[in-house]
Amino acid sequence: MHPPYTGGCDSARMSTYRRAAVPGAAYFFTVALADRRSRVLVEHADALRAAFVATAREHPVRVDAMVVLPDHLHAVWRLPEGDADFPLRWRKLKSRFTRSVGGEWRRSESKIRKAERGLWQRRYWEHMIRDAEDWRRHVEYCWINPVKHGLVGAARDWPLSSFHRDVRAGLVPEDWAADAAEGRFGE
Repeated sequence: MHPPYTGGCDSARMSTYRRAAVPGAAYFFTVALADRRSRVLVEHADALRAAFVATAREHPVRVDAMVVLPDHLHAVWRLPEGDADFPLRWRKLKSRFTRSVGGEWRRSESKIRKAERGLWQRRYWEHMIRDAEDWRRHVEYCWINPVKHGLVGAARDWPLSSFHRDVRAGLVPEDWAADAAEGRFGE
């Protein structure tokens, strides 16, 4: 696996933030489509990848783990030192992907008033990683999530996962298996 997370958590500073915004920290995210029955993320995985690459080119981020499922995705990102602006990255990624795939999406009156396209849920789950064990649990949660949702029988069988990158890098065995992680992961 990647080197363990060594960053700290300054709880005194965190208490003043609605969202934890600590420069250089690692975060776990769950980002979901408005229609949880949709398969648009896997049907347009190349467009999602292109939206991510374009966003990361402008606003770098290190991806410790990521998995794309039909209607949501999970990611563990580490932001650069001095940078805590993950909302900007998600806003740009979601916007680029939405423009790329086009289409009409069911929208509430509120989304219409705010000129939102309606593909994504407005909000997302974010959790600042506290320590090495928290980091490991969230990375493994990304790997096991397609199994947890019954999409495949083993992590190695889901193609849209950083699990394969980590296997190639020798960080995890291809036959890795874990019980579906327990905890609050934003689903």
